[in-house]
Amino acid sequence: AYQTTRNPWNLECIPGGSSGGSAAAVAACEAPISLGSDTGGSIRQPASLCGIVGLKPTYGRVSRYGLVAYASSLDQIGTFSHDVTDTALLLNVIAGKDDRDSTCTSNEVPDYTANLEVPLKPFTIGVAREYFAGGLDAEVEKSVREALDVLKSRGATIKEISLPHSTYAIATYYLVATAEASSNLARYDGVHYGHRSKDHSNLIDMYSKSRGEGFGSEVKRRILLGNYSLSSGYIDAYYLKALKVRRLIRDDFDKAFADCDVIAGPTAPTCAFKVGEKSSDPLSMYLSDIYTISCNLAGIPGISIPCGFNSKNLPIGLQLLGAPFSEEKLLRIARTYEKETPWHLKRAQIS
Repeated sequence: AYQTTRNPWNLECIPGGSSGGSAAAVAACEAPISLGSDTGGSIRQPASLCGIVGLKPTYGRVSRYGLVAYASSLDQIGTFSHDVTDTALLLNVIAGKDDRDSTCTSNEVPDYTANLEVPLKPFTIGVAREYFAGGLDAEVEKSVREALDVLKSRGATIKEISLPHSTYAIATYYLVATAEASSNLARYDGVHYGHRSKDHSNLIDMYSKSRGEGFGSEVKRRILLGNYSLSSGYIDAYYLKALKVRRLIRDDFDKAFADCDVIAGPTAPTCAFKVGEKSSDPLSMYLSDIYTISCNLAGIPGISIPCGFNSKNLPIGLQLLGAPFSEEKLLRIARTYEKETPWHLKRAQIS
């Protein structure tokens, strides 16, 4: 259960994360569908890197009951599958009100398969200039722009838009998420939940050693950052300011969706990289989520669909973002693209 998870397209590469195991299982054809949790891209990014479809629904569309909470205002359960049809079928099953989750909405759940094969015409795709700035791999950009051309040929109007506050998304996310994580993970003290150290002399020693032994280095880093941003001397400068920027990011999306049906761009700035390649550079690893994080901060739905391969035969994903509770529209546009391309039919060959 604790071995290194590898990308079925290249076993030397990562599958993405954090729901990389779910993505790799589907990509390797070990399972036709799977579930994951998406807090800042943890479904869409591994879906992109593994060449499958990954959907993060609107916040509250699917119950989070039973999920080990990381950041409660960002976490959302979503789906992995090989194609958009299976995604729609699975969403039909898991979407809806659950009284055991107070954040779960009572909005009516449509049949996501009913109009899936009916093209949405006319429709407008917003392309954010911020998503094609520095740091984007040239092969990824080429595949994404070719995908936009396919959608244009199927009736889409391509409109350049701006999401000006997306520049601050990563900083905002790592303040909000770690602050919530430091609170949520406080319960894992060895008394009620989690690992309990066997080598302790008193209660305080047991708390300290249980958490020290049970949490990995990245979890500890995030708990420390969260505690720091919530401390009395820094809460105004960091956490509360991050909440204000989060509101501005949501406002950017609301403004954009007044003029377009979906927003399109790359899911990840690069294809999968080697296992351990960025372990010593956390910032570089965090930047892998640069295009996915804003979706969680705004609570909107997003989907990653396969749109090509690079020169090393590693998958590339196209991300489509929609207004709150627009999953039906998102799936129809994704299906329109899927019917015109072969990428979702490709399978990793594992010896």
